Amino acid sequence: MREAGNVKPIYLDPSQPVDKRIEDLLSRMTLEEKIGQLCQYSGFTSEYEKMIMEGRIGSLLNVFGAEETNRIQKIAVEKTRLGIPLILGLDVLHGYKTIFPIPLGLASTWDPDIVRKTASIAAAEAAAEGIRWTFAPMVDIARDPRWGRIAEGAGEDPYLGSVMAKAYVEGFQGRELSDLSAMVACPKHYVAYGGAEGGRDYNTVDISERTLREVYLPPFKAAVEAGAGTIMSAFNDLNGIPASANPFTLKTILRDEWGFEGFVVSDWNAIGELINHGIAGDIFEAAEKALKAGVDMDMQGDVYRRTLIQLVKDGRMSEERINEAVRRILKIKFKLGLFERPYVDPERAKRIVKCKEHIEAALEAARKSIVLLKNDGSLLPLRRDIESIAVIGPLADDREAPLGPWSCLGDPRDVVTVLEGIKSRASAETRVLYAKGCDVDGESIEGFKEAVEVARRCKVAILVVGESRDMSGEAACRAFLGLPGVQEELVKTVYEARVPIVEVLMNGRPLSISWSAEHIPAIVEAWFPGIQAGYAIADVLFGNYNPGGKLPATFPHTVGQVPIYYNHKNTGRPPSPDRWTSKYLDIPYTPLFPFGHGLSYTRFEYSDLEISPREVEPKDVVKIKLKVKNIGDREGDEVVQLYVNDVVASVTRPVKELKGFKRITLKPGEEKTVEFVLTLEMLSFLNHEMRRVVEPGLFKVMVGSSSEDIRLTGTFTVKNLVEFPWK
Repeated sequence: MREAGNVKPIYLDPSQPVDKRIEDLLSRMTLEEKIGQLCQYSGFTSEYEKMIMEGRIGSLLNVFGAEETNRIQKIAVEKTRLGIPLILGLDVLHGYKTIFPIPLGLASTWDPDIVRKTASIAAAEAAAEGIRWTFAPMVDIARDPRWGRIAEGAGEDPYLGSVMAKAYVEGFQGRELSDLSAMVACPKHYVAYGGAEGGRDYNTVDISERTLREVYLPPFKAAVEAGAGTIMSAFNDLNGIPASANPFTLKTILRDEWGFEGFVVSDWNAIGELINHGIAGDIFEAAEKALKAGVDMDMQGDVYRRTLIQLVKDGRMSEERINEAVRRILKIKFKLGLFERPYVDPERAKRIVKCKEHIEAALEAARKSIVLLKNDGSLLPLRRDIESIAVIGPLADDREAPLGPWSCLGDPRDVVTVLEGIKSRASAETRVLYAKGCDVDGESIEGFKEAVEVARRCKVAILVVGESRDMSGEAACRAFLGLPGVQEELVKTVYEARVPIVEVLMNGRPLSISWSAEHIPAIVEAWFPGIQAGYAIADVLFGNYNPGGKLPATFPHTVGQVPIYYNHKNTGRPPSPDRWTSKYLDIPYTPLFPFGHGLSYTRFEYSDLEISPREVEPKDVVKIKLKVKNIGDREGDEVVQLYVNDVVASVTRPVKELKGFKRITLKPGEEKTVEFVLTLEMLSFLNHEMRRVVEPGLFKVMVGSSSEDIRLTGTFTVKNLVEFPWK
């Protein structure tokens, strides 16, 4: 029950400024109630109900359904002294119930508009059921595909990652957080979680400040600049200081340099795990270090609740620091409009969730995410009236895998399998035969015989292979990057049937598929495409949709090449056929498939590169213009990619860095002019004194269809030194 009295408290008056409402509410709260706002728990129990009524819980995660969220919210609003609503959170990464491709797949679209659209739909569905906070986007840069959580992000490049981070935040949060279809974003995992040693989840990260600032921080900065309301601190140790107790990253960079005003939530029990890291002797020391470093909310650790009152009494924690955290949390609750509209309309949720428009968007996103890796002899697209098709593989009729990891409330019953998609898109006269062949991670080859028999009876074989959904995501790291189990043997065995083969990959990370790349004529990377998987893949196979996706992460020949990424340094002896250079003796030094790679059923011609000005003054921007023409006979999408290299600098620079991209659609014979604008800040880097500068000298411009397929090159010169602030 709310405080009694004839005068309406200021904090309940929506006509008052938010800051004034916060201070009024804060002045009425006991220390215990303040600490309650800093505590988040998972699920809902009778114990939590009692704690909510006592004002000792500010947030819950993992509660579902409009009726249930209303019931729980009613306890907080109507059965507590001050009526402070809960903020209910959930891991809504790539859809709520309408499931889209995994984030690595969405990054393969190279289309921030579709990413923004999918995030907006996910937010609308979740918010309709009372979930107003998502623990997304994951914006960790990942250069090691062994790391399972590469599936949850945008891959290896900080520029692509930054563009996608901005799109996600804008999609989730909309124009106003108070909108009924908006939810507050929470970029994670801050910071450098993707740099874990050995690609092993939760592991130590030890990198230079230069690498931290130039590779791992940019997507977080982009998310903050886009208005992200919250940030999640990571599990990992960063250069000796765990990320959830790191004042340099949480205060110096996040708040002082970037001006972040939202609140920071720990990852699951990351505060309690400071004891395991060895920087805290008990939960009291863990709480003290985390809160002082800048972690405002404790996710499922129950550390703040058990320690903060005593820490204040002992003089180890000021109540003002607690007040700061409470202000930040309350501000988000006010911005979301939870005080005015704590409940949702279950009927509205029924109209919104998995509506026709959302399903259509899932199909659009899945189509755009598919990458054509190889297509020798133009085996694809298949004729719709082809006489017969063999559909083979453990993932061909699988309803679970297409959902991918962290698929929120996705229902396998909503998934269209590849087999179903092919049957729906092929002509009525086409015979479609199916054989599973083997399990994803099994050792039995008993199904090989049937698979070969089915293949021999058909004009083409579609082999759908890859990973199960639980082989990617959190705690799903792999030491080997080949096809799991006996799937590669299945591919080799069916290959011996001498029937044309299309290999469709469904997976959450780059795979080392060297044998297939050498022997199989057509390979399609579908990732985990979401609930419309089968239709999207079949549309690509039959040419109803011309694939235009590009790889956001490099595919290695073998795990021994890892880490492998396109924007590497040259070294003093760059890789070459010469023996005394940086490479391995037993594999190529080039990637299996490079960053930015992706084929089409049509061809594109690049021409007429213009760079202006050629000599750049401090106040100039560099304008880059070129023409792209579809010289094939099909409409198609091309992702035009702009790379830059600082030829000579005071510190070593990458061989090339992505600085712009545009996905365009061209009809046969159509030509478009593509323009990019480079600001000097986009060219800046940290010099030998760790100052952000652009140094005078020559810059090389490279425009192409991938990081390796460069079609046009040019140069410009920066005439004077330009220095930028840390911000």
